[in-house]
Parts: sequence; C-alpha cells; structure tokens
Amino acid sequence: MNDMSSTPVRKIIHVDMDAFYASVEQRDNRELRGKPVAVGYAAARGVVAAASYEARKFGVHSAMPSVTARRKCPELIFVPPRFDVYKAVSRHIREIFAEYTPMIEPLSLDEAYLDVTHNLKGMEIATEIALEIRGKIKQVTGLNASAGISYNKFLAKMASDLNKPNGQAVITPKNGPAFVEQLPVEKFHGVGPATAEKMHRLGIETGADLKEQTLDYLTQHFGKSGPYFYGIARGIDNRQVKPDRVRKSVGAEDTFAEDIHSYEPAREGLQPLIEKVWGYCEANEIGAKTVTLKVKFADFTQITRSKTVPMPLPAIGDLEELVGLLLAPIFPPRKGIRLLGVSLSSLERRAPVAEPQLRLAL
Repeated sequence: MNDMSSTPVRKIIHVDMDAFYASVEQRDNRELRGKPVAVGYAAARGVVAAASYEARKFGVHSAMPSVTARRKCPELIFVPPRFDVYKAVSRHIREIFAEYTPMIEPLSLDEAYLDVTHNLKGMEIATEIALEIRGKIKQVTGLNASAGISYNKFLAKMASDLNKPNGQAVITPKNGPAFVEQLPVEKFHGVGPATAEKMHRLGIETGADLKEQTLDYLTQHFGKSGPYFYGIARGIDNRQVKPDRVRKSVGAEDTFAEDIHSYEPAREGLQPLIEKVWGYCEANEIGAKTVTLKVKFADFTQITRSKTVPMPLPAIGDLEELVGLLLAPIFPPRKGIRLLGVSLSSLERRAPVAEPQLRLAL
C-alpha cells in the first residue's frame, strides 16, 4: 500500500470483541444462548452495560436505562456483571495480541489498537494477521471478535464496525478519503450526539461537508477538536498506537437530549460513563485515587466536584459510591443539567494480579 507521503504506510488493526460482557455470560451459561440478554440490573435505576445480539434486534443497547430496555424487550434476561471474569478473559486476549506485536493500546477490556507494521511474525499482510488473531481468540476464549484494518487509528476503528459481528474489513489509503466523504458525521468516532447536532446546525451532514470547512472554521466552532476533525475529513490521522501509556487522567462525558432536574436520571446517565472510565483503567492495569464529577447546567455554567482517597479504588462499586456521594449534594439543581462527566486522575500503574486459569464452558 502506498501513501501520499514518503513515509511508509502504517498497518493498524482495531480489534473489538462482539457484545463482550453478554457473550461471556452466554458462553458460561448454556441456558442464555440464543436468548436476549442484558448485563446489568433490572432495578428502576439500572442501566444496561452490554446487550447480546438477540437483545439488540429489539433496539436494546448499552447505556440504555433498564426500564426502557425491558419495555422494548419484555423477554429480556438481566444478568449481573462479573467484572473479575471479563478482566481475566481480557488478559488472555491481550496475551494473544502480544504474540504478534508489542504495540498494543487497549481502549477498554474489549477493544484495542495494534500496530502490526513491524510484527513479531514477519507477516506482510495485516488482514491475514487480523484473521489469525480472531481465530486464536475464538480458540482460546470461545468468543467472537471483529476487526478493522487500515493505515490509521480512525479508519481502523471505523472499519471494525463494517462487518460486525464476527467479521473484518479493510480500508486502504486508496479508498480511505472516499469512505470518509460518504460517512454521516454521527457515525464518526469522536463525534458524540451533541457534537453531531452542532454539526447539523452548521450544515455539516457528511464527511464531504466536513472536508469543505477550513481549519480555522472548525477550530472556531469545535475548539481543540477542530484539527482532529479537519484531518479525519481527509482520511488523515497521525495518532500513534501508544502501548503502556499512563495518562494524567481519563474521563468521559455526555450531553443529554433533555435537561435533567432530578437525581435518579442523573445517576442513571452517569453509569455508562463510570463503566467506560473504569474499563479503560482495568484494561491498562491503572489505579486511580481522584474522582472528579463535572456538571454543566442549561445556562452553560459548569462546576466540578472532586474526592481523593488514600489508596487507588479497588473496585467499580467503590467508584460508583464516590460518584453518588459527589452527585447527591447538587440536587435540587438551580438550573437543569445538560451535561455530566466523570474523570479519574492521580493515576498509577498497578502490578498485574495472577489470574486463576479459566475453566471455559464451551
């Protein structure tokens, strides 16, 4: 593959496990196979952490309130999450990646970027590497993975969604720019619902529309994300695959379609954000001592509330409890809440804990 520049073309694979938590539960419990399964709690305040493909046919998806999910699919079976098991399976998957390259950047327990430009097997064709990796994951864990192969991270991530579940796709330098041009902006990785809505208001509907905007215009309207959008509209993303990096912080936030005025929906909206940041820390063996809650009100004023504990948080339940403690005093709010965010800082590398050998119920 030849790039437009003189630098050698990178070979990036994005591996994404299919309905990971739900698939693990179906693997370990035969009675759940072929049935609509949601990992999470059916309680009034519950949120779906993951949905099986059978449940997705009914419109159930992760981050959906459990009450809504049950309404869409009355036959839905709720299974409580077992993060210790997901983490152990994730480690086995990471060991498979490491047979091919040390250049592994986990995003969560169920997805990672691999740079296989120079790989340990001396294999020339990245699509063959992805095929082998997916086969080994199936053999070792009994689970399906999808993969995207391209010359940068953005397009590899987009490609991994093209043939889900249990498939893979490649986007070459030749067809990369054209692929981006036809893509609706809400499908772009890095463009959330609020950003997509803003783009629509500015008349930006597709990658082609985005490509027509100048760098100054995008920076003016989207701040530090402007240069990123300018690049990806042209199929350009120079971000490196960074193995074993410890960030200063990791965070997630969400802007809501309607302003929130009461505690329950706010806590509900925070759950997928908690699971996202916790999943990143678990996948990268990172511990966090500081939790920060971000709240943006309808008038665009914002506040943050933080709590630091002496030792890294040991479990997701501890993070959930801390977030709840930070959130409660804000209610009743003086204005409606339009955005909530959770971030973890004071991050440090955790020593890997030896996992018991998994007994696979295949």
